[in-house]
Amino acid sequence: MRLHIIAAALLALAGCQDTSPQPDFSDGQWIDLTHGFDDRTLHWPTSDMFVLSTVSEGMTDAGYYYSAYAFRGSEHGGTHLDAPIHFQAAGQTTDEVPLDALIGPAIVIDVKAKAAADRGYGITQADITDWEAKHGQIKDRPIVLFNTGSAALWPDAEAYLGTGRRGPGGVAELHFPGLTPEAADFLANQRSVRAVGLDTPSLDMANSASFLVHRILFDQNIPGFENVASLDGVPPRGAHVFALPMKIQGGSGGPLRIVAFVPN
Repeated sequence: MRLHIIAAALLALAGCQDTSPQPDFSDGQWIDLTHGFDDRTLHWPTSDMFVLSTVSEGMTDAGYYYSAYAFRGSEHGGTHLDAPIHFQAAGQTTDEVPLDALIGPAIVIDVKAKAAADRGYGITQADITDWEAKHGQIKDRPIVLFNTGSAALWPDAEAYLGTGRRGPGGVAELHFPGLTPEAADFLANQRSVRAVGLDTPSLDMANSASFLVHRILFDQNIPGFENVASLDGVPPRGAHVFALPMKIQGGSGGPLRIVAFVPN
């Protein structure tokens, strides 16, 4: 089955009711916004690393090739979903996040210049309203993605996370951009959005001790996408995003395959 047919079917399954024009999925470009999972995949300093082990690999006695592998790791490593229950006891679990929140029109707000000047930059409400002044008010429940330029630093832990140190001591040394609580509150309570994502390890700024951005968004059952890749290829508006995580029953997140379709 061709990708444009699959995309149309997924939109129908998601029950997307936005009024924005639906793209012709046969005419455009697909962009993978996912970092691959391997032994270099970046994780929170206290999270288990991703491990892929070989169960079988090679020719069998019956004369055919066969390979199978086992993997283990954290829900919140690499490109992944944060389900609302991650910071909200009554929030949706990974399997409960509706497709409607994971598939839809996307906007990309570029703050690369500010993040380059300050690796601890906090994305503000003004960054969002400045984007709206150029591209129009946020409506039709988009997936809102922030491009801080951090994906270009992957998988250099020192540059991307601010530290290569593992364990609790590494958490204190984290240094990367994130949203401010005022920006999260604006999106959650003054704009209607499906999900919020960015190309850093956390929705919150690295020095957050209260994780208030997570709590504000998840209180409204707005899921988060973290460690998103390749946002330079996605325009400020007009793309459609499909963000499908591993469906972990009762989970607080999970590995995410996120892609964007950019119409011609």
